[in-house]
Amino acid sequence: MNELGPGPSFVEHLHRDRPDLLPATATLLHAEASGQVPHGTTIVAASYADGIVMAGDRRATMGNVIASRRIEKVFETDRFSVLGIAGAAGVAIDIAKLFTVELEHYEKIEGTRLSLDGKANRLASMIRANLHMAMQGMSVVPLFAGFDTHAGTGRIFSFDITGGRYEEVEHHTIGSGSPYAHGALKKLWEPGLGATAAVRVAVEALYDAADDDSATGGPDTVRKLWPVVYTVDATGAHRVEDAILADMAAAIVADRTANGRQS
Repeated sequence: MNELGPGPSFVEHLHRDRPDLLPATATLLHAEASGQVPHGTTIVAASYADGIVMAGDRRATMGNVIASRRIEKVFETDRFSVLGIAGAAGVAIDIAKLFTVELEHYEKIEGTRLSLDGKANRLASMIRANLHMAMQGMSVVPLFAGFDTHAGTGRIFSFDITGGRYEEVEHHTIGSGSPYAHGALKKLWEPGLGATAAVRVAVEALYDAADDDSATGGPDTVRKLWPVVYTVDATGAHRVEDAILADMAAAIVADRTANGRQS
């Protein structure tokens, strides 16, 4: 244990005592050996009447190759928050896991949960610490959202590779498919949506992104693979069941087929 005694930040302990365990180190060695690392996209988030919804597709690419069809890019970080990641997959997933431990550690040491703003600030610091990796082509861009128990509303935060933190309103999207998903969200989202309608909007936005962006994977009916989707409200974070997403994806395809839509 550090001579200064335990503190609320688990990440600071790693920086002082075991920097070799930080996410960037192992990934950098792998990247130098292989020349390429898998990258993940696309993440969307939207507010609704009672909270927020976040969804991510399941594809990771490495150049022009599909590296994985089953990657998960949206994580429950604590009871009232979720994190979506885009960028170098190995670093991004490690940061998501470390951020989850950071929040757990803080709550155990301090005996209270960080505010949503506090969580967003901690995440910004972690992204800022990864800047040297971003300069080598392994950037991580997260999308963070949760339910603010003090304000009684859902909130969405985006970041840049330098750790800049920005609060978004209504909805936001990141990743290579984000221009197409953003266009869909602008047309489909409206104030006061219920949870089910908001999930449908998020899934349809990912569907549109997959239609135009080769790095974004659409619903896979053969492999039974669906987006990872979470809702977060006053009752906490809840992952939407695959059976619900399968029915929703089928309905989207049926509607577009019936309307004869090709673009």
